[in-house]
Amino acid sequence: MNRQLFFHEINQTLFHGRMNDSQQGGIVHKLTAFDKFGITDNRWQAYMLATSYHETAKTMQPVEEIGKGRGKPYGKKLKCNRKPYTWPDKLYYGRGDVQLTWYENYEKMGILLNLPLLKHPEMALEPEISAQILVEGMTRGKSNRGDFTGVSLETYFNSRNNDPIHARKIVNGLDQANKIAEYHHQFLNAIIIAS
Repeated sequence: MNRQLFFHEINQTLFHGRMNDSQQGGIVHKLTAFDKFGITDNRWQAYMLATSYHETAKTMQPVEEIGKGRGKPYGKKLKCNRKPYTWPDKLYYGRGDVQLTWYENYEKMGILLNLPLLKHPEMALEPEISAQILVEGMTRGKSNRGDFTGVSLETYFNSRNNDPIHARKIVNGLDQANKIAEYHHQFLNAIIIAS
């Protein structure tokens, strides 16, 4: 991919001529993760970029959940089954390009990526690590399933399917599915132009 051309295209369409260095840097981390994980399907790349664009409010950088889980079960020292834990002395509220939540999800993702996310959940805010979580969580990856909701890009983008609307189920039901599908099309067009 001609990255200069790619960035020119998305700057005009998605960032309205105002893409900053931080946004571009965040995208570079995702492109690097795509290379590391062998993600070559342009549709997958575009959908992951569109998801980050939406979930990070267009910053393309990992974000920390506002309120840090306040009022939510995962904002207390509770596991998914609502049983309390005492170690580590951490809260597992949303962090990352896609909000990783719950003790068990940090534990599982840490094992899959060989990272101490359970002991150091703040690592999910590091752009390189957040990009790896994005890829592992949205694809079948090492776990052979979509780690966020149980479904993955393989389900919605393959030789028979091209479904950016229902692909939203990978992260969050059909919430804002049409909007994210439009972002997907804009990222995909830029990838195609730059290829």
